[in-house]
Amino acid sequence: MGNKSFNALTRRGFLAGTAAAVGTSAMAQNANSTELEGDISQTLRRNISSFRSLDWRPYFDTLANGAILVDTESRALHFWNQDQSVYKLYPTSVPLTEDLTRRGRTEVIQKVEGPSWRPTPSMRERNPEWPDFVGPGPDNPLGTHALYLSWTYYRIHGTHDTRKIGRRSSNGCIGLYNEHISELFAMTTVGTQVLLI
Repeated sequence: MGNKSFNALTRRGFLAGTAAAVGTSAMAQNANSTELEGDISQTLRRNISSFRSLDWRPYFDTLANGAILVDTESRALHFWNQDQSVYKLYPTSVPLTEDLTRRGRTEVIQKVEGPSWRPTPSMRERNPEWPDFVGPGPDNPLGTHALYLSWTYYRIHGTHDTRKIGRRSSNGCIGLYNEHISELFAMTTVGTQVLLI
């Protein structure tokens, strides 16, 4: 009886210690990140996107200039080109919290390869230790390409931190793997319509 009790306690202790170590490791990895990301150990279960194909018609009246639908619940981005010959579905990162999430219609107003990054005023308020500017390169939180939207400070962009994809991990932007944003970048134009739901 005493031996069983000891084994149960040891197993419980091991599991608790492992969970604590994983959480500590995840937080340490985030120390140099320039985007907010909660304790990764708490979000591992939900690091998944819904890869369910959608039809564009319930969301858009036309495909003029192409269309991007971002589903923040399933953490997926859908793209249809103007003549319907191309449909793409990509996993994304989405905003960390509801108050950082913006939904509605917008459009691509600028395309930038090798974007630079500056924290928004609200980011600076929350994280005064963040740098004022990060130029293009491997430390840039916007990755290799960015689609600037008509909403101030909102982008669809790449990320060098691939752990963020499939998670609630951004300050409002929609993140894609660099290879996916590069592909999307080539297919979109200024004027591509965007809907976030």
